[in-house]
Amino acid sequence: MSVRHPIISITGSSGAGTTSVKQIFEQIFRREKIEAAFIEGDAFHRYDRLAMKAKVAEEEQRGNPNFTHFHAEANELPILESVFEEYGRRGTGRTRTYVHDEEEAKLYGTPAGSFTPWREFAPSDLLFYEGLHGCAVHGDVNLAKHADLKIGVVPVINLEWIQKIHRDRATRGYSTEAVVDVILRRMPDYVRYIVPQFSLTNINFQRVPIVDTSNPFIARWIPTPDESMLVIRFANPRGIDFPYLLSMIHDSFMSRANSIVVPGNKLDLAMQLILTPLILQLIERRNRAM
Repeated sequence: MSVRHPIISITGSSGAGTTSVKQIFEQIFRREKIEAAFIEGDAFHRYDRLAMKAKVAEEEQRGNPNFTHFHAEANELPILESVFEEYGRRGTGRTRTYVHDEEEAKLYGTPAGSFTPWREFAPSDLLFYEGLHGCAVHGDVNLAKHADLKIGVVPVINLEWIQKIHRDRATRGYSTEAVVDVILRRMPDYVRYIVPQFSLTNINFQRVPIVDTSNPFIARWIPTPDESMLVIRFANPRGIDFPYLLSMIHDSFMSRANSIVVPGNKLDLAMQLILTPLILQLIERRNRAM
């Protein structure tokens, strides 16, 4: 953790909705005139697309059919931790971009399924990470200890699967069967490497559908925000003005002493109300230290 160079880490599985949460943070940064350096977890995969296919085949021959991007060894977590550590110490660091599709390939001039060259951060007020392993603790690696504000994005599992199936079919051209196969292969690594991180976050945002999602593999639509509730859990509720939040967010209520439930269509408002003061506290601490 760093006073001079704060780090915000957003952690969520593939299809969890971290990209939408990132957009809300971007709105806050623009409004408050905060310069952020952005890094994506995909940039720290260890293998490009072809190399990952070869590695998966190699692992299958060794009797492990479940090696996926969720696995610690499929990612450059020591490098990611070194980026967190350097940024917290000096406000500098580097990242790259994993190119997902042909549209991004045109943008970056790099083939789909590969990485762009490493690039240095521009000067910034804080570092913003969004990806799979923002709070990962594995072996000698401890990313959680470097982040000043840790956010988990955790839809209930059936909803997460529905979102992933629809996203990968629409934007990546995968068949439903291919996406389901990925989900099944990832499950052991999901339980081992992704789930434990949500016990280390400061705040978790969990979307819960209020429509039937009992068979996510045949769902024709993603439940809309109006068909969802949002459970927001605070690891440390001290200092959170719950009466204010309840008065500002219509139809919200407290389910536990550290949790508030709000309508799903109030995600943007809830995040703005909760996160803006926390971000400004980080910036105020930074400005005083600088």
